[in-house]
Amino acid sequence: MRSLAAIALICTATAPQAHPHIFIDAGLVAIVDDAGALQAVEVTWAYDAFYSLLITEDFGLDPDGDAVLTPQEEEQLRGFDMQWIPGYDGDLVARLDGAPLKLSRPRDVSLVMREGRIVTTHVRDVVGAPVLAGHSLSMKPFDPTYYTAYDVTLNVTVEGLDGCMIARHLPDLDAGMKQMQSALSKLGRDEDAIEAGFPEVGEAFATEVEMTCAPR
Repeated sequence: MRSLAAIALICTATAPQAHPHIFIDAGLVAIVDDAGALQAVEVTWAYDAFYSLLITEDFGLDPDGDAVLTPQEEEQLRGFDMQWIPGYDGDLVARLDGAPLKLSRPRDVSLVMREGRIVTTHVRDVVGAPVLAGHSLSMKPFDPTYYTAYDVTLNVTVEGLDGCMIARHLPDLDAGMKQMQSALSKLGRDEDAIEAGFPEVGEAFATEVEMTCAPR
């Protein structure tokens, strides 16, 4: 992800690698108003235990190392992953009937520590608030560079609208690996992948969530 904390972690690496360094379990909630308009999307990120440890150490928290934060420490850490640089899309692509949706920057940010893992939530408003009833919403969380790997294992639902079918379309991992290997094969042994414009392969490993809602 393109938060300041993640950029700092990237800069400490000795060389770019063609595999993920951060693993996130993601959840998505489409928030619909009484008129059936899609107002916002709530996003949950549950970070892997190792990255959670790195972040707490970086912030000087959890000095006893028990992977439990006090409410004060959670408040101090809240928003660490919301310092988005210009142009960062929050690692989320949303489309309605195939047309891209514009999402706002995050608001209503929360953070807790659960079983040694940092779990954050944020809400992104949907610009224009299009009607969801009778349409299909697609959401795909992914990091184009594949530095962060997202797995949609948490809650996925529509809030405020009944009659919606939800499907998870898993990626073709074999095809994704072939795409990555093809890109790697074109790099020289001593060539820097970033300077060479290494292709963005993250979407090839992304799960697509599709929410199809019946007309009212």
